[in-house]
Amino acid sequence: MRCLSVALFSAFAFSVPAWSKLPAASDEAKAKAAEAAAKTAHGDKVAAYQLCKSMDKTAAKYHASQKAAGRATSAPTETPACADPGPFAAAAPAGTPAAAAAPAAPAAPAKAPAKKS
Repeated sequence: MRCLSVALFSAFAFSVPAWSKLPAASDEAKAKAAEAAAKTAHGDKVAAYQLCKSMDKTAAKYHASQKAAGRATSAPTETPACADPGPFAAAAPAGTPAAAAAPAAPAAPAKAPAKKS
């Protein structure tokens, strides 16, 4: 009985610190977490796009090989077109205006100097 009470007391004593409340996250930490979530969501969209393209390619190869072998296949099922998510663009911080957050247009490449004859 004594062993059981010691075990229960130890379990209670070590679990009390877990009940304490963590401090609130700073604005910087919240922004970092939001950006990480946005990157993850964009990564998921890119993965879905790549999967869509590979499925289209596989289906096209299958139909071509079946047609070349002289076998009849059913008409391909119409599916929505694969949507390219484009490159990841981080959201502008709330304190900056949208014009300042947009990247500047790249400068025109410098022309090579004319050759002297």
